[in-house]
Amino acid sequence: MAFVREALHGVSARGGDPERLLTDAGIAPSLLVDLQGRVSAAAFGRLWRASALALDDELFGQDRRRLKLGSLATLGLLCVHTRTLQQALQRGTRLLNLLLDDVRLELRHDARRATVVLLPNDCPVKVFAHETLVIVLQALICWLIDRRIPLLEAQFAYPAPAWAEEYPRIYSRNIAFDAALTQFSFPVTDLRAPVVQTERTLREFLRDAPANVIVKYRNPRSLSTYLRHALKHRKHGFELSFDAAAQELGLSPSTLRRRLEAEGTSFRLIKDGARRDVAIRQLQQTRRSIPEVADSLGFAESSAFHRAFIKWMGISPGQFRQSGRDEAGR
Repeated sequence: MAFVREALHGVSARGGDPERLLTDAGIAPSLLVDLQGRVSAAAFGRLWRASALALDDELFGQDRRRLKLGSLATLGLLCVHTRTLQQALQRGTRLLNLLLDDVRLELRHDARRATVVLLPNDCPVKVFAHETLVIVLQALICWLIDRRIPLLEAQFAYPAPAWAEEYPRIYSRNIAFDAALTQFSFPVTDLRAPVVQTERTLREFLRDAPANVIVKYRNPRSLSTYLRHALKHRKHGFELSFDAAAQELGLSPSTLRRRLEAEGTSFRLIKDGARRDVAIRQLQQTRRSIPEVADSLGFAESSAFHRAFIKWMGISPGQFRQSGRDEAGR
């Protein structure tokens, strides 16, 4: 919901109607005051699309110049007509630098890493603008070469926001705030990766945009997608151990660990994120007791679930459930 609130600030500043956009997106306006509230990627995607249509701006009014409708499609079109990721990023950053006034993008690289840098153009850093641009660029990079690229690091040129604990799941496991510049880096060898997308696959991608831009790129054939589904949807799925998962996939534990690292994740992060998502859904949508929720998530003791949930959300499971009831009663 923090992203929803930030998005609507730009909409309001441009004279848009936030409540109507929320309704169009299927998001209850009452959720805006719920600090722990969440919406699906699909719902946020609908809000993004509605905002773009209302403002003729695909960046939520976050730049002095509007990123007019069709800008991101044109970005994709330019990039698919390149041979390598390096060429695509060089072409894409040039286009965005023509379209945006508040920030300038640069692709830099050395012997180990490639880095995309956001340079402010004599204006204060807008947190949500930087968050959104990094998400868009990360999604574009991964889609162009049809695999998730693990970010070595992501740095942000502002203090940690209240929702900073979400950053490792959204961007990279290595996060730094109060940096001199916003930037993210990935292995330099990925710059040589071939661009495999075409105008046809771009049209398919745009049909699901921007919801598919918000989530980290998911190859349906990836190991992380397989494991996430197994954990969430199997009976007793959360009892699946790392070694059992490797055996099921016909891989050695070291190979599975290496393959997941190449996808920018780990078994622990996948399991932690899946547990959090299922816990939130059960606490919000079922009458299961907290010990029952803990047991369904594979926690041996309710106290372990209690500690994990506080780490995820900043409040206890009971407080989270009660906050939802309080909101419903208003």
